[in-house]
Amino acid sequence: MANVVVVGSQWGDEGKGKIVDWLSERADVVVRFQGGHNAGHTLVVDGKVYKLSLLPSGVVRQGKLSIIGNGVVFDPHAFVAEVAKLKAQGVEVTPDRLKIAENTALILSLHRELDGFREDAASNSGTKIGTTRRGIGPAYEDKVGRRAVRVMDLADLETLPLKVDRLLTHHNALRRGLGHGEVTHDAIMQELTSVAGEILPYMDRVWKVLDDKRRAGERILFEGAQGTLLDIDHGTYPFVTSSNTVAGQAAAGSGVGPGAIGYVLGITKAYTTRVGEGPFPTEQKNEVGEFLGTRGHEFGVVTGRKRRCGWFDAVLVRQAVAVNGIKGIALTKLDVLDGLDEIKVCTGYSLDGETIDYLPASQGAQARVEPIYETLEGWKGTTAGARSWNDLPAQAVKYVRYIEELIGAPVALLSTSPERDDTILVTDPFQD
Repeated sequence: MANVVVVGSQWGDEGKGKIVDWLSERADVVVRFQGGHNAGHTLVVDGKVYKLSLLPSGVVRQGKLSIIGNGVVFDPHAFVAEVAKLKAQGVEVTPDRLKIAENTALILSLHRELDGFREDAASNSGTKIGTTRRGIGPAYEDKVGRRAVRVMDLADLETLPLKVDRLLTHHNALRRGLGHGEVTHDAIMQELTSVAGEILPYMDRVWKVLDDKRRAGERILFEGAQGTLLDIDHGTYPFVTSSNTVAGQAAAGSGVGPGAIGYVLGITKAYTTRVGEGPFPTEQKNEVGEFLGTRGHEFGVVTGRKRRCGWFDAVLVRQAVAVNGIKGIALTKLDVLDGLDEIKVCTGYSLDGETIDYLPASQGAQARVEPIYETLEGWKGTTAGARSWNDLPAQAVKYVRYIEELIGAPVALLSTSPERDDTILVTDPFQD
């Protein structure tokens, strides 16, 4: 059986939560390998809705081990709040069911504040990125700058004060430069020690746990957050997140070798959405965009922000297939397109009078590309709740086959509603 990495192939919000939850029935371990609590997953299980932002989707299933890997930046107070919220919904999150990598960097209040300071300043200058203001970027900066406080440091009260002092030397200089007051050593120590007792029972050597599980033949599901086009290297820079969101990060962000990954599943929405600022070639600022947003309930799980909506962009997904090594896609929200007279698909771009089949890397060129569309006939029947190909209208099947051809990857799963069982399985990603 192959271990599986699930990645978003667009700008996130493709419906990864449902797919990961659906796949977790076949998995023994579910690993979150990057991002923070800025990305949300909505799971609908037997009519009950769970909204997760930091915890792996596997936590709602009994008998599964969930892991937060070292590639994540971890807000301890957000974690405690999310665990309490799940408990109120009847889901117990205990140390035997969830492990946090000991070398995971922490998000602190000063990271959230710095994130907000910068976004406010950028708003005034027209250079806003559109972050969630949850401290993700600043926490990754401290990790790369080798001054982060990590989960393991909560257990070492002798060296923790020294690490806090080093962190504050950097942050207080930044705060003074931005016109804000300094943070005291005692305030950060109180913030950390007040929550340490609730975090440390979950701490473990995750790389060792995963190695043991892999050697025992257990199936591992690696769960990404955000999407490929928000990758710090491969996305629409600078309008991206602060981590690598592509499949290759699953190895580095959890502590396994790349050979442990057998199948990469790209989650792909049947149209395109994005949250925040940045280029969006197929965006529809018209009644089509409003239709997609209303029918698809396109609002961010974490922030509630309205998502921008547009036609399916095969150029972007084709590029995502290449950089992730995607073997198959899970196509979601096909039912949102039910009832449209015609559906457009972007097959290429025009850039300064030249036709291209890729997204250029430069910010200026990304802003200038214009989509080239093919128009397909829509369908009047419904795809909502379909559980076999025979349940789909002929034109819907034609649309799916056309997407497969354009992006160079087959549909492995087709999701036809938020419900777990409304899924058409074509290829089991866990099957070698």
